[in-house]
Amino acid sequence: MIFYGLLGAVTIALACLVENRASCRAKAGGGMGMTRRQACSYAALFTLFLVLAGTAALRIDVGNDYGNYVNTFHEIYVGGYVVTEPGFNWLVRFLFLLSGGENYLLVFGLFAVVTAVIFLKAMYDQSVDFTLSFALFMLLGLYFRTFNTVRYYFVLAVTLYSLRYVLKREYGKFVLLILLAALFHKSVLVVIPLYLIAALPWKKWQVALGAAFAVSLPLFQGFWMKVVLWLYPSYQNTVYLQKETGLEGSLMGIIRCAAVLLLGLFAYQETIKENRANLFYFKLNLLGLALYTCASFLPLVSRFGYYLITAHVLLVPGILMGMPDEAPEPGGTSVLRLLKKGAGKKKKVMFLLTAAFCLLYFAYFLLTAHQEGVRVLPYHSWIFTEKEWLNGSFIF
Repeated sequence: MIFYGLLGAVTIALACLVENRASCRAKAGGGMGMTRRQACSYAALFTLFLVLAGTAALRIDVGNDYGNYVNTFHEIYVGGYVVTEPGFNWLVRFLFLLSGGENYLLVFGLFAVVTAVIFLKAMYDQSVDFTLSFALFMLLGLYFRTFNTVRYYFVLAVTLYSLRYVLKREYGKFVLLILLAALFHKSVLVVIPLYLIAALPWKKWQVALGAAFAVSLPLFQGFWMKVVLWLYPSYQNTVYLQKETGLEGSLMGIIRCAAVLLLGLFAYQETIKENRANLFYFKLNLLGLALYTCASFLPLVSRFGYYLITAHVLLVPGILMGMPDEAPEPGGTSVLRLLKKGAGKKKKVMFLLTAAFCLLYFAYFLLTAHQEGVRVLPYHSWIFTEKEWLNGSFIF
C-alpha cells in the first residue's frame, strides 16, 4: 500500500508540471517555438509514461487473472482451445515467434506500454485540465486496475480515446476503431449503441422509454440473462454465473456515479447545459448509474459499467474548470488557480469536496486491493524475485 500511495503522490506531482494541450497549441500558433515551460511539460509527460508503463510491465503475479492469462498464452502457443478473440491470439503468437518461446513477460509488457500510451494521450488531448484528469485516473484506482484483465483495459483505453470521434460526429472513425478493439475484447461492441444514444439530444418520451427499459431489467432478470448469454456465450457454464454481483457488489460504482451526478447537478447551468462535451459525458454517467442499479444481477456488470463511467476523468475536470471565477488570473496551472483568491467560492468548495472524495476512495481501494477480484496487492516485480509464474504454479 505504501508503494502505491507513493506512486500516486509522485505521479500526480509530475502531472502538475504538464501544461494543457490547448495552452501548448496557442503558444505554438503564436510563433513562439518551444519554450522552457513546454519542454518541462513534455519531459514530465514522458516521465509519467515511463513510470506507469514501467511499473505495469515489471510486475509478476499481480492481478487476479495473471496465472490464467499465462495458461491462455500457453494454449494459444500450442494450438489449444481458447475463448479469447482472434486479434489477441494472433498478437500472442507473433510475440512468441519473435522471442523464440513462451515469453509471457513480453506480452504483459507490451500491453502495459500500449495501454499507458492510449490513456495518457486521451487525457492529454481531450481533457480541459490534464492534471485533474490524471489525478482522478490514479485516485479512482483506474491505473492500478489495468494490472487485471489486460485485454479489457486495453480496449477501455481505446473507448476513452474514441470519445473524440463521437463528439466530432465522425461516426465512421468511431465505429471502425471500436471494431478493431473488438478483435481483442468483443464486449467493447456494447459502446457503439450506448455512446451513440448518449450523443443524441434526449427528449422526454425517450427518457421515459429508457427509464421503463431500466426498470424491466431487475423485473425480468431471467429473460435479460438469456439475452446477455446469447450475445456473450463464453460466459455460459462458467464461474461468473455462480457469482451474484448484486447491489452490494456494484456499490462502489453506484457511489461514484451518484457523486458525479450530484457534482453535475450542482453546476448544471454553468458547466453542462450548454457544453456539448460535458453534456455527453454527463449522459454516460446517467447510463452508468442506471446500469449499476438496475442490472447488478448481470455477471461482471462492472466491465460494461466502466465503459460508461471512465469518462469521469474528463467530465469532472470539465465541471470544475467550467465554474466561473470571481477574478480570473492569467498564467499558472489550472489546479493552482482553483485555490487562489480569484477563484469563486462555489468553485473552491466543489474542488475541495471532490478532492476529499477521491482521497477517501483511493484509501478504500488500497484497503481492498488484495481481495479476490482485484488482487493488485501485494506488488511483485520479476526484477526482485527469482520466481516465475508458469502454467499455474511457481517455478524457479
